[in-house]
Amino acid sequence: MMFHPGENVWRIERAARATVLIDGAAYFGAVRQALLKARHTVLIAGWDIHSRTRLVGESGTADDGYPEIFVDFLTALCAERPRLEIRLLLWDFSLLYATERDAFPTYTLRWNTPPRIRLCMDDAVPIGSSQHQKLVIVDDAVAFSGGLDITIRRWDTSAHRLHDPQRVDPAGKPYAPFHDVQMVVDGAAARALSHLLRERWACAALERLPAPVAQGDAQPDPWPDGVVPDFTDVDIGISRTQPRYEEQVQIDEVERLFLDMIDRAERTIYIENQYLTSVKIAERLAQRLRDKPQLEALIITPKRPDSWLEVHSMVMGRIRFTQILEQAAPGRVRLMYPEVSDGQQHAATMIHAKVMVIDDCVLRIGSANLNNRSMGTDTECDLTVDAGNEAERERIVHVRNTLLGDHCGATADEVAAELVDRPLLQVAMQLSRNGHRLCPVEDGAPDNFEITRYINGVADPERPIGAEEFVSNMLGGYIPSRHAATVLRLVAVGALVLMLALVWHFVPLAQPGAVGELFEALAQSRWAPFAVVAAFVIGGLVCFPLTVLIAATAAAFGPWFGFAYASVGALTSAVVVYGVGAAIGKRTLRDILGPRLNRVRQRVAKRGVLAIVAVRLLPIAPYSIVNLVAGASGISLIDFVAGTLIGLAPGMLVISALGHQLARILIAPTATDLALLAAAVIGWIGLSVGAQMVMSKYWGRKR
Repeated sequence: MMFHPGENVWRIERAARATVLIDGAAYFGAVRQALLKARHTVLIAGWDIHSRTRLVGESGTADDGYPEIFVDFLTALCAERPRLEIRLLLWDFSLLYATERDAFPTYTLRWNTPPRIRLCMDDAVPIGSSQHQKLVIVDDAVAFSGGLDITIRRWDTSAHRLHDPQRVDPAGKPYAPFHDVQMVVDGAAARALSHLLRERWACAALERLPAPVAQGDAQPDPWPDGVVPDFTDVDIGISRTQPRYEEQVQIDEVERLFLDMIDRAERTIYIENQYLTSVKIAERLAQRLRDKPQLEALIITPKRPDSWLEVHSMVMGRIRFTQILEQAAPGRVRLMYPEVSDGQQHAATMIHAKVMVIDDCVLRIGSANLNNRSMGTDTECDLTVDAGNEAERERIVHVRNTLLGDHCGATADEVAAELVDRPLLQVAMQLSRNGHRLCPVEDGAPDNFEITRYINGVADPERPIGAEEFVSNMLGGYIPSRHAATVLRLVAVGALVLMLALVWHFVPLAQPGAVGELFEALAQSRWAPFAVVAAFVIGGLVCFPLTVLIAATAAAFGPWFGFAYASVGALTSAVVVYGVGAAIGKRTLRDILGPRLNRVRQRVAKRGVLAIVAVRLLPIAPYSIVNLVAGASGISLIDFVAGTLIGLAPGMLVISALGHQLARILIAPTATDLALLAAAVIGWIGLSVGAQMVMSKYWGRKR
């Protein structure tokens, strides 16, 4: 057995049925059939989930009485089944992909759906990483995993017609033929994948989903109608990639299994993959080709990406990958792409699949590309069958021949007949039917521009560089790792304060001077303290910048009275907004903020000082929002008041100490003033970090 739990696989689990679903039409149709049988739980995770996806099968239409559009389909299921709970876990994607994604997923998949459909934007990955697993779990009994997301521009049949009227995006724009592969399993393998996705949800949403419902004899079988098993009673190896992030440890099962599979090859290696950049994988392939003179490798990959970024990252990496293989085994490796033609027009089929077949003994289908990201930077999930008997070996060969026939316009039986007298590479280069064929990839020579090397490092890193590592490296390891990410945020806060000083000089935006003049006009009034407190309360309700109010108070009343008035005002404002949050309630606020409410709540509840000091100025969680969430989340008022006082103290001490000078510094700064402000910000950070360390050490023990 090739599987080694804890090394190249997470778990080995039995599936009563397992089937390979080739291309989007087969996958979407099977998912639709399974979802129609869902009774209590649907869990979906993806790099992308698009609300306007047409969830239809081979016919391109739905004839079951339910809507075709994904979000409408889910809504109809919830309306019909009052006990059905649906969870959608979507990577909180980079702006680089904004034009390819659902522009407003929070609206389309959370606010515009029933409460039992919950969306979590998964940002629980390091900077530069992505949540790349593609999973659908139905009633914890049937699970889909592979390369396909439930999103637009993925649907296609295995015919890959040059012109298919059904192959259009929501705007009606046609897209090129598209190829991908998914696997569906049931039994213990499905339950294991359900556990994997539930753990991912707990990590991203910071909440535990209810335990799976026990499968009774009367429970409907959610296996999709019409899907014939390729394998029965088969062991499935489940491999993961997980980058190190907070409490999550680094997991490299995906890479280790790739290397072990290559070492198993004797005659043929068949690969379908979108990206080929991992030097480690290329070198292991090259070594195996040198060791086995009869071994051939056929790699099906896209012709060439359209985007400038991918050309200067993934294509350059693919050139290096190819050179390593060709130097080791000239003539025994072919990189090819599928082409569809009607004699006049030609189109390259997009290869998005992640498949590897070793001889007739190992079949692997998953989400992992053969690039650096999938080996250590992004989250991945792959399923593998290691044949244990002759029947399983025959099915593996049949799947490989079906995939090859998909690209050459032939059936699996026709491919098998061709392979009787000719080797794999020769058949791939010569077999062409029904306007389909495989063509050699021609990437040309690599460029040696410095910008290309930089882009490669950013777009396809072997490991993410997180905030903790960055800060520890910069500060020589002085800051403990658990504080480093927060320190980095505080540095950003300091930079923001300095930037605002310049912005306020040129733009009449929330000017402290204007507020200060108002406070100075009230300074001689006996009602001044009450007016200041009222201003803080009103400012908190409308999310007015707290630092502006503190600065104006210090400028108008001096350091001592300014500190006192600002402290009372800020605390009163915080308690009022806390009360509003408590009145609104957790459920209402969760409907607005989604599961991310849990993340803010945890940071406020556990991080204490730095959560309140840092998060109030960060766009993701302004100070007033933290107060609102604290009230809605059920955090005790005593804890909240104590944390607020300690969190505000460092900043207000520094700002108040500047006294009357602050208004002038922020309105008409000189170089000396900016240096003074920078020193104050550094002092603010130092006080905050020190306070947090003391609180973490002593307060945590008492709790």
